[in-house]
Amino acid sequence: MASLKEIKNRIGSVKSTKKITSAMKMIASSKLHRAQNAIGNFLPYQQKLDSILTNLLASDTSYESPFIQKRETKRIAIVTFASNSSLAGAYNSNVIKEFNTTYAKYKNLGKENILLYPVGKKIADALKKQGLKAEGDFKEMADKPSYQAVQDLAKELIAKYVSKEIDDVILIYHHFVSTGTQKLQTVPLLPFDLNQVAGNSVVTGKKEVAQTDYILEPSKEEILESLIPTVLYSRLFAALLDANASEHAARTMAMQIASDNADDLIQNLTIQYNKSRQQAVTNELLDIIGGASALQG
Repeated sequence: MASLKEIKNRIGSVKSTKKITSAMKMIASSKLHRAQNAIGNFLPYQQKLDSILTNLLASDTSYESPFIQKRETKRIAIVTFASNSSLAGAYNSNVIKEFNTTYAKYKNLGKENILLYPVGKKIADALKKQGLKAEGDFKEMADKPSYQAVQDLAKELIAKYVSKEIDDVILIYHHFVSTGTQKLQTVPLLPFDLNQVAGNSVVTGKKEVAQTDYILEPSKEEILESLIPTVLYSRLFAALLDANASEHAARTMAMQIASDNADDLIQNLTIQYNKSRQQAVTNELLDIIGGASALQG
């Protein structure tokens, strides 16, 4: 059985750990609040842009755009969002696991035909361990979501897609639902999927028809040429904000669980300490009583 001093030292150590986890929870909770505001403010704008573009493209089959043409997949780009730091529960391990599953799906294309864009130190390190080459360093973007940085990345992806250097762009990130729920998803960024008409729509029988009652100035073609890149920027930025909010939510929950576990452990150690001390006092009393009886004899 552990000595009283050992138990007391362990209680002190667990209390110190709890102070750290509680502080980290408060910091993560504060960051989560800001991240929630950011994604809450940006998402309606992104969804409306997405709705307008999808409806315009779906309503005019004569408009030919490389962004809606499904090509044979010969080369792809995978953009994966993780975090720069750990202590966020299974957040990063789930992202890495999903990336490995997606990568394995396209492995037959050859390593040189899969372009990897890891956003976050944890996913970048995972690629390095597997001997996979990243197309750049995007660690700073994970901690400080920047529209300009996202725009630069999106421009690179658009240029490669239009020049047919890549045929598909896939995003892997956590969608923030609530503090306790983050949904990991793998979604296509390019080409556009017109089967999923977003935004304003009416259901007529079994068919979904887009409402495109717009007055367009200047021409529809000019609007689409400007709108398509803007929507791509906003989609990528929304994914980054989503992932950022999910990271802070996961860390908040992980630190809350760690603090609760510390409370349970302190309680158990305190009971053990009290039992050991009681046993020690009882043993001392028995020794005293035994010694007194021997003297009387």
